[in-house]
Amino acid sequence: MLKLKNLEKEQFDNYVRDHKTKSHFLQSLAWGEFAKAKKNLTPYYLGLVNDNDEVVGATLLLEKKLPLNLCYFYAPRGFVLDYNKKEIVREMTSRIKDFAKNKKAIFVKIDPDIIKTSFNYQNEETENKNFNEIYNTLKSCGFKHLGFTKNFETMQPRYTFRIDLNQDLEEIENHFSKTTKQRIAKAKKLDTEVVIGDKNDLKEFYHLMTLTENRKDFISYTEDYYETLYEVFNGNKNSKATLFLGKIIFDKTIEALEKNLKSINDQISILPIDNLSKSAKSKLAELTKQKENITNEIKKYKDYKKEHGDEIILSAHMIIEYGDKAWVLYAGNHNILSETYVNYNTYFEHIKYCKEKNIKIYDQFGTIGDLSENNPRLGLHEFKKKFGGDYVEFIGEFDLVTNKLMYFVFTKLVPIYRKIVRNRSKKELKNEISKSN
Repeated sequence: MLKLKNLEKEQFDNYVRDHKTKSHFLQSLAWGEFAKAKKNLTPYYLGLVNDNDEVVGATLLLEKKLPLNLCYFYAPRGFVLDYNKKEIVREMTSRIKDFAKNKKAIFVKIDPDIIKTSFNYQNEETENKNFNEIYNTLKSCGFKHLGFTKNFETMQPRYTFRIDLNQDLEEIENHFSKTTKQRIAKAKKLDTEVVIGDKNDLKEFYHLMTLTENRKDFISYTEDYYETLYEVFNGNKNSKATLFLGKIIFDKTIEALEKNLKSINDQISILPIDNLSKSAKSKLAELTKQKENITNEIKKYKDYKKEHGDEIILSAHMIIEYGDKAWVLYAGNHNILSETYVNYNTYFEHIKYCKEKNIKIYDQFGTIGDLSENNPRLGLHEFKKKFGGDYVEFIGEFDLVTNKLMYFVFTKLVPIYRKIVRNRSKKELKNEISKSN
């Protein structure tokens, strides 16, 4: 007989970390502790165990308190179990429903890491042959599917890009778009650097996040939010948060350009002075134009050095590692020197880093399903697509309703309230940033 129980934190986290198919950082102990610290949620680390006390399924449930002594639960990317085993799914659902009712929850939300379809870099489609059966099993358990949404309407993105790091690095690079390869090459030609930061670099990371968010007209989190996330994930043996900093050291970039300039001058010097052939004239014109451009570039970087000092961080990305997967959770970029393509090189370096650490799946954490030209997030989608990962569509959200009346009230009225609070918070945070600048 199967029963639901509170697991010891270490036992829970080891089970989730090692699960072959459904391990996810949003189900980790670290995420539960972070949600408790910064999201005002109460985490429960639950396991479905058999008569031998062996765990056959688990889930992090996050409790959100509501008025009238009510609550709801959310299992981000949960449950962690084999969804092809119908009896396990049914037993887990039944036990969770009882647990939720005892806590006066009005519903339990899940959005499992179950792939519906995926497209590779050549747009070749792969369907999950078990999808319909899993979908129908969840429906038969009482779950209400909230639809195949196309944008960011759900708690977690329903689409993402994932790179299979079991491939050779050369094969992964071959899947990059032509422009991505060119831009990485330019960043390297300028001798830009990508380094791993530490907690002392979180302030600069936050600065670049605010620049990016202001540029895209949204404000998300405070500096303390990112600091706590970094500390919690690095304080747990099973998880890790890593900062990658893409930067320019101006003297190195200037030196690289000066070497290029010398090479061009050397090529010009060997051209005959008199009686140039048509091809030689064309070559001279091309080299003269390159010389002019590089000379201007050298001056530009010297001017930037005077203004910003010896170096400047242009990109700062936070990567979360958990089990055999990694997620690009946050990426901030400066408003200047985008033509150096440091951002592209930063992505490339943490792909290589994950590959070297034997990470199996590299997840770019979120994109859209609505690819219409007027979608404001299409640019983000196209950027992530350039790295050649599989375009993945997940199953979406399900709600297990345990109080029909209050569920109706919550789903109709609370969204209006949340919109008011979100707009107020956005305004307050913008005011806070403007005062600090």
